[in-house]
Amino acid sequence: MKYLLLVHHNEDMFNQIPEIKRKEMLAESIQLCHQLDGKGQYVHASPLQPEATGIVVRVRNGKATVTDGPFAETKEQLAGYFLIEAQDRDDAVRIATLVPGARIGTVEVRPLREVTGLPGEEK
Repeated sequence: MKYLLLVHHNEDMFNQIPEIKRKEMLAESIQLCHQLDGKGQYVHASPLQPEATGIVVRVRNGKATVTDGPFAETKEQLAGYFLIEAQDRDDAVRIATLVPGARIGTVEVRPLREVTGLPGEEK
């Protein structure tokens, strides 16, 4: 089953971490991706650009509204994700504990819904 691990942390606090430590965390995340790939559990992963680069699109009554970020008043922002294959919820949680961002923020573990008819699926 596929799980999305959503990495959240406080962007201001993250930016106060020395650059060398942030690079080490990125290298550790990349290493985790390679470990997961070796076990057939890696699907995709990526950090996100800062929250201020995001936009929100809403469509109401056929009219689109686009709002520049930041767009949420929260202590933690979505910083990145890992899309993984896990045997079950416990396996996904185990993998989430290995994500470096879990040490400075939180990792939300969400199972994906199975939907048929999407591009790239075998017919």
